[in-house]
This record gives sequence, C-alpha cells and structure tokens, in this order.
Amino acid sequence: MVTLKIIISLCFVCFSVYAREPSKLVSVDRLRWDFLSLEETLWNYVLDYLDNNVKESEVGDNGPEVNLIKKFEEFGDKINEALPHDISYGLNELDSVWSLQLAYADLRGIYALYETFRRFQKQQTAPGRIPSPKQAWTDLADTILYDSKNNVEDSMSRIHDMIMKNLFQSAKKEVEGDMLCNSQQSPQQVVLNLYNAIALTELKGYSMIQFSYMLLRLYDKGNFTKEAQLIRDRYEERTNNAVEIVQNCMKNASRELWNCDPKKHVKGETYEEITQLLQGYVQNEVDLNPEGTCRENCAEYTYTKSHNCFKNLYCRQQRRCNGKIINCQFFDSDMWICPASPLSGRRYEYIEYENGRVLGRKQGCSRGTTKVDSWWRWLFWHCSYCFCLCDEQGSNSDRYFNMRPVIADITNNRVVTGLRFVKKNRIIHLQIQEGKLSTRGKIDIDTVHWVPVEEYKITDRKIYNGQDYHTLSWEKRAIDLDDLEADEGYILTGVRFKEIGSHLNFEIYMTKFDFDTGKLINPTSTSTWKDNPNTDSSIKNPRTKVKLSHPDIPIRSPSPSIPNSKSDQYIEFTNSDIDRDAAQTTVPFIDAQKVESLQAVPLSGAGIFHKGRNNFGGFITPKLITYDFSKHLKPAFPEEEEVN
Repeated sequence: MVTLKIIISLCFVCFSVYAREPSKLVSVDRLRWDFLSLEETLWNYVLDYLDNNVKESEVGDNGPEVNLIKKFEEFGDKINEALPHDISYGLNELDSVWSLQLAYADLRGIYALYETFRRFQKQQTAPGRIPSPKQAWTDLADTILYDSKNNVEDSMSRIHDMIMKNLFQSAKKEVEGDMLCNSQQSPQQVVLNLYNAIALTELKGYSMIQFSYMLLRLYDKGNFTKEAQLIRDRYEERTNNAVEIVQNCMKNASRELWNCDPKKHVKGETYEEITQLLQGYVQNEVDLNPEGTCRENCAEYTYTKSHNCFKNLYCRQQRRCNGKIINCQFFDSDMWICPASPLSGRRYEYIEYENGRVLGRKQGCSRGTTKVDSWWRWLFWHCSYCFCLCDEQGSNSDRYFNMRPVIADITNNRVVTGLRFVKKNRIIHLQIQEGKLSTRGKIDIDTVHWVPVEEYKITDRKIYNGQDYHTLSWEKRAIDLDDLEADEGYILTGVRFKEIGSHLNFEIYMTKFDFDTGKLINPTSTSTWKDNPNTDSSIKNPRTKVKLSHPDIPIRSPSPSIPNSKSDQYIEFTNSDIDRDAAQTTVPFIDAQKVESLQAVPLSGAGIFHKGRNNFGGFITPKLITYDFSKHLKPAFPEEEEVN
C-alpha cells in the first residue's frame, strides 16, 4: 500500500537541495506561463522564417536553429534555478515500492535526457564552436520524440498516472495516521513540494518536445503543427488534473510540524528541565509537626513543613527542605540512603529499605550509604521516617516561565516561522524565529533568524511574578495543551503565556495580511491575541488531564516519544516515579529542539502538546501549524468561458 511516508521520502530526497536557496525560487505557475509565452513566440519565428518573413540579419551565420537553441538555453537556466538538482537523486532506497519503479525510471530518464539536451545547447552556442551538422540535431529530436526507451511524452504520461494519481490519491486516505516528525515539513508542505518538483520535471520534458517539433519543422521533416498542438493539449489536461488531485490531497493533509526525539539527548541543547519543583524527601515524623511529637503516622502529613531537626539526626546530614512538605508515606522503619552529589540536583541516588524495597536505581554508591533507623518513644509512639515530597523555591529550583509577549517585527513585515523552548536565567522562554513575508506566502530567506530572548532575571528590580513570569508550585503546576489557529485572513506573528487560575495558558498573536502582495495589513491595528480560555473547572466542557502513570525520567525511554495529548487538555508537572527514581526529578521535561521548516514558510498557528511513552515523563513541546496553501491552488489552464 502506498502511503504518505513514501511521499515524504521521495520529497525529502528531491526537495532537500531545492530548499537550500529559496531566495532564487520561481513559482511553477510563473515558469509554466513564461514557457508557453516563449513557445508561441518561437513557433511564430519558425513559421515566419519558413515563409521568408525573417530577414537574413535576424538569422545570423549559424542558422535559425542556433537562435532557437539560445532561447531554450535561456529558459533552461530559469528552470535550473528553480530546481537545480536531479529530482530522482538517491531514489534507490525506495525501489521496494514496485508500483513506482517505472515512474522513478521515467523521472531519471527525463532528467538524464534534459542534461544531454542542455550540454548540446551549450556546445552549439559557445563562441568559436563549429556548428554540428543537421543530422546531429535531427538525431536529438528523434530521440526525444520517438525513441522507444526515451520517449518523453510516454514518460510524462506514466509519471502522471503512477505518481500524481496513485501516490497522491492513496496518501489522501492515510495522511492523518503517519508520523512525519523527521521530515522538517508538515504533510501538506510535503505534498506541495513534491508536486512542484515533479511539475518542473514535466516542464523540462514538455520544453524538449516542443523544441524538437520546431527543429524538425525548420529542417522540413514535416509540418508538426497538429502534433505540437496535441502535445500542448495533453500537457494542459495533465497539469489541470494534477492540480485538482494535489489540492484534494492537501486539503486532507495535516499542517502540523513538530520534532521527533533526537538521536542523543543533550541537556541544554535538546531538552531543559524544571528542577526541584517536587522532589522526594526523607524526614522523621518528629520534625513534621511543631510539637515534635510522634503521635500520628506518615499519611497524616499531607501538607506541612520541616519544623525542627530532632537531636541533629539524619536531618542534619542532608539538605533541608525549606518549603512545603507534601504527601508523606511510610514504607519501612529502617533504610540505607545513598546520597547524591550536590551538583546533580538530586538528594538521593537510591534508598534501600530493610524489607528489600529499593527506591531509585541501585548502581553503586560513590559517597557511601548512610544507615537511617526509626525509633520508639516511651514504648507507645513510633517515630517513623517518612518519604515525602518537597516543594521548595530557591536558587536550586528552576521553575519559571516567561509571560512577556514575544512578537515578530510586524512593522517591518516580519512573521513567525519557527518556535523553540530555551532556558535563560532559570526562566523558560518560548523563542520565535521570524522572517520577512513576501508575495504569495514566500519568506525572504535572507531575513530569517531567531529573535534573542529577553535577558531579565526574577531578582531584577520592577520584575514581578504573575506579570513578567509565572512560578510553578504544588498548587500552580498545570500547563494547558492547545492547538491555536489564526482566523481566516490572518497569520501568526507572536506568542505568549498567561495565567488562567492555576493554569499556564498559551496564546497566539495574529495579524491580518494580503496573500498575493505578502503585506501585513495595518499590523498595529489589526493584530490581536487568540487563546483557548477553557479551564479544568469549566462545567460544560472541562479540560481533560493527561495523566502520567509512574513516570520515569524521559531520556531513559528506549523508544522515541509519540504525541499523547490533544487540544483542550492539560498536564501537571510532577515528580518522577518513587520506585524508579526515588521521585528526584521533575517531569515532563521541556523539548528544546528548534521547530522550523526545511524551507521557511508562514504559519497559521501554533500549539503546545505532550509527547512521551507509557511509564516515562515525556516532553512538553511546541508545534507549528503551517499556512494552508491548498486554497490558493487553482487550475493552471482555466477553461475559457463560452461567449453567448
């Protein structure tokens, strides 16, 4: 079954070089119409020459065929600027798809013949070259038109039937189910880019056919007027049919763009952490109440603090929790604790109880274990060591999100083209990539850059919690997961976070624009924020929670993360699993990879979602929603309206 994954592979191969110099790109529609105009001009030239209406001075010493070839050479330069490399380069990896092998062969065949065609052109127009005999020109034209292996028209028909029809129509049915995070393109971009690349290859073939007919007409090998018109009619019909097929496929194709997990996780590069928001912490019951008693049990201490350090026992040997102590539990009376390096941010590597239960990974203990025993007081009360969670703000806890708006330079026609999370001065920022919008959804590649995040610190003067930044805590640790798309006629120009109740909520900034001119329309007055203000407390349609079940550290997962949230949900930052990690790590992590398109494109929206695997904490990550180009695809050759 042909799937969109095959389109991804094919398109990535044929478009990876095509996208490197987008500042030179010319639209397929523009090239197509330029050639049809040139074609008409050159046919008139050929016919005028044969009718003796062309002066000798207009022909030159080398004959009319050289004038003809020069014009085709000039147009060939335009095509090569748009698609400078072979579309079929590297397609061997896809040869297992038997139904497309012939199409790949045809693509390669047209490319190879066109390169021969181009070399022949340059040989004939180079200064000082001796013109080739007419037979050489005739042989080339016969190969293009009639060769059993290199017949360009037949190749173009097979390409259309096997790729445009079979591939795109199959992909149309399956487009939503494929995981395409490695392509650096949304599925809709993939479909459009592959169509453009194939359409340019077909234009190469069509130009060679028309040249051949013109050349044979010059050499009095036949009239070829009807043949040329028939080829043109077929080309127009195929092109219109292809546009319709691709447009239907694009309408169903997802426009979401996000990143797979990297091959190697690197802290500070591919991910960031919220640190010590909730962390496993051992303390004796005697220190969990102001009276210093042992009358209760650990489960009674659901929300308290460290009040003392009784007789300087184990509490003196570890870093004290100076914040809230939450959800205490009793596992066993006596234990061996392996302390972690202070530089690691952890309190413990592992805890081994006398009953055999181990919290965390027991993999040796470089700092040596400490024996910690509960005790009895006056034979009646057991002073138990409890395992609790510590919520402590301080210099070791990075738990802040930037709430300041991050907006592209809309006064200079810049729009958002990419997103990524970065940590700066212990604050998580959502950074934007921006670029200058041009005509018909193009982005000027020379203007694309990542906008530096603001340098402020939470300790700076006139910097306020709840205004400049959001502080996570036990009570306020939820982040809303939403996909937000700009209204019709608007484009993404900014993002920010805000507080709604106890939730951190995502917003997008959208600006009205004109697609054809590429201009933002009165950006200072038409721009507005858009959000999804729904909260988990809504009565009618409450948000649902993405639950993390016994989450281990995300980068330990042997399998790559997959999206497991949807819009209108939320997730809470929490501690890692008690048994797997002694609850020493805050999860989920923050995905810090750049989310950007292979070729910068304007965006209709953006989202925040969670990806992960069962029993792992996963990652909070941004996604892009690329602009919907399907609504701007129109028939290349619209039918003329009948005149009554």
